[in-house]
Amino acid sequence: MTGEVAVLGAGMHPWGKWGHSFVEYGVTAAQAALADAGLDWRDIGSVVGADTVRGGYPGYVAGATFAKALGWQGARVTSVYAACASGAQAVNTARAQLLSGLADVVLVVGADAAPKGFFRPAGGDRQDDPDWLRFRVLGATNPTYFGLYARRRMAVHGDTPEDFAQVKVKNSAMGALNSHARYRKRVTAEEVAASAVVADPLRLLDICATSDGGAALVLSSMEFARRHGAPDPVRIRAVSTVTPRYPSTVLDLPDIATDSAVAVEPAAETFRASIARAAYEEAGIGPEDLSLAEVYDLSTALELQWYEDLGLCAEGEAAKLLREGATSHGGRIPVNVSGGLASFGEAVPAQAIAQVCELVRQLREEAGDRQVAGARVGITANQGLLGHGSAVIAVR
Repeated sequence: MTGEVAVLGAGMHPWGKWGHSFVEYGVTAAQAALADAGLDWRDIGSVVGADTVRGGYPGYVAGATFAKALGWQGARVTSVYAACASGAQAVNTARAQLLSGLADVVLVVGADAAPKGFFRPAGGDRQDDPDWLRFRVLGATNPTYFGLYARRRMAVHGDTPEDFAQVKVKNSAMGALNSHARYRKRVTAEEVAASAVVADPLRLLDICATSDGGAALVLSSMEFARRHGAPDPVRIRAVSTVTPRYPSTVLDLPDIATDSAVAVEPAAETFRASIARAAYEEAGIGPEDLSLAEVYDLSTALELQWYEDLGLCAEGEAAKLLREGATSHGGRIPVNVSGGLASFGEAVPAQAIAQVCELVRQLREEAGDRQVAGARVGITANQGLLGHGSAVIAVR
């Protein structure tokens, strides 16, 4: 186990399509996190920015971009990029600085101004880029992969489109209660079934949108937290940033290759399962210790896959867990009580940070109607392009 770091502040800019610069969203989130922590911007010794790569050149150096926007004050800056795992990488970088003594208090910020429609690679020919190749060679947008995963679950585990729809129903009920969510309307299974088919069997309401938004955290050493008058803060106990193991035997966004398992024995566990295992091992806990989970529901079917990858149930039993109500608010292990990406949409550099913000609110018992009773331990989970693992475990 590594040492713990304290979460003194959490802040967000509401998700939506606002038409402004990602810098504005990040600054709003940062100011909210600073206010939540009871700190002044000048108290911050380091800024770690999770990069966005679509909002112009400043996005490539997000740490300095946010430091400049907040007002140069000499803080150390770092910028990280790991696609959807950028936020977890930023948290991990901040934690490393705190545990090494490079800083006493660090501001972590991620924000995005996402394009309309589904994500696609930037222009130009890049024949060594799998993300570019999948569009140019296969014409495969992200929902194509989501549909393949859904089809696989249907074929292997017997999941149904009705199961997938119930994930949306569950998450929309929570998003309706979250003031930062983009979609704040309850959705019925009938409405999911009536929405347009995008990548069979997934329909429009099975797939998350792209959004603008921002999220920020103020992290500190435990000693600083005590000096600051926070003797019992929410603490980050583990961060997992692992990569896949060779060979990858199941088609996975955006890995396109022949099946190496023909010649090499498959790894003992899947990539996503290894993300969770590494976090559990570092934190010294298991899935049975969790109070809640925030997972990366790019599609409704993918949320079900995370139930198994996190060890919330055995392989093939995710739909059963859902049907029993175990992952609903008030169930044994609530999942995505924030509303998930189903209610927020993707604001890529911000979303892993936003997941931690939800854990913070829940562990502080500040989540209002979404509150998970007695929440003490939470996990976040997602994965970034080209094999970036992402999981954070927070405790109170």
